[in-house]
Amino acid sequence: MPDFTVLDLLDLDLKEHNHLRLSCMAGRTGLSKKITTSKISRPGLPLSGFFEEFSNNSIQVFGRGEQVYLEKLESELHFESVEKLFSYDIPCCVFCDDGHPSAKIIELAEETGTAILKTNLISSDFSRRLYQTLDEVFAPTQTIHGVFVEVYGIGVLITGESGVGKSETALELIERGHRLISDDTVKLRNISDNYLIGMGENPLLAHHMEIRGLGIINLANLYGVGAIRDRKQVQLAIHLEPWDAKKNYDRVGEATLEDTYLGISIPKVEIPVKPGRNIPVIIETAARNERLKKLGYYSAKEFDQSVLKWLESESARKMYYINEETF
Repeated sequence: MPDFTVLDLLDLDLKEHNHLRLSCMAGRTGLSKKITTSKISRPGLPLSGFFEEFSNNSIQVFGRGEQVYLEKLESELHFESVEKLFSYDIPCCVFCDDGHPSAKIIELAEETGTAILKTNLISSDFSRRLYQTLDEVFAPTQTIHGVFVEVYGIGVLITGESGVGKSETALELIERGHRLISDDTVKLRNISDNYLIGMGENPLLAHHMEIRGLGIINLANLYGVGAIRDRKQVQLAIHLEPWDAKKNYDRVGEATLEDTYLGISIPKVEIPVKPGRNIPVIIETAARNERLKKLGYYSAKEFDQSVLKWLESESARKMYYINEETF
């Protein structure tokens, strides 16, 4: 489990469509509290006095309904449930829709060391963004040795033994207009047991590449920012291996190979490497083929159907000629 605090949540560098727009209003001593779960809580029932199954280890999100109810409790001097809520060790409270906590809430936050955060997002939008963010923060991770590139919009994970030519292949792909996500080490995240996201293990080093005989090169400086990308869904695995004359390689494309990482299976293509083979072009073709498969078009199946139709037509013609000779 990552060591993730409320301050880390505030400091996350998120893209505009995922930005949480958070600021701290009170309880700054609570910014060091750890967030230990990706779940969030809407504390409507606890505010009414029902604390059974209260998810006190979750971030407490106060939408417009909860805020109006807080005002009602304070005006009627029924503040016991609010005081009890703050007696729990909760990570932080977030007031949505530019809500402003009362002086009493701020006092409780300072006394208990609970950070009070504010966002101008409505509660539904904020909750959706927060779920996505925490799902990624707490997602299971795995680091593997390989190169990760984007080819025609497909996230291609290239693996193979050291020295087989992974980095050189990726360099040629970048020369051909594709993008590098990470070289040498790739960090994989399982997002909601649904798909894999790949990125560099170290963001500062991810877009550097080691080429034997040349040394370390910076792809962003050499080819521009259009040649790199921070992260991408892993959609295809390419395994490079030295050519083995005794091995029976798939020549039709009917074989369905897969690699499994963090419980998620990824389509896999094995490519034998030997002098004279243009590996980058083969990988480009594999990426195009994978895009066609996602659209429901399978080249190998179409080939099989065409062969069957041809055989059937040949058989029909033979039967016709045999019958003609009989008469």
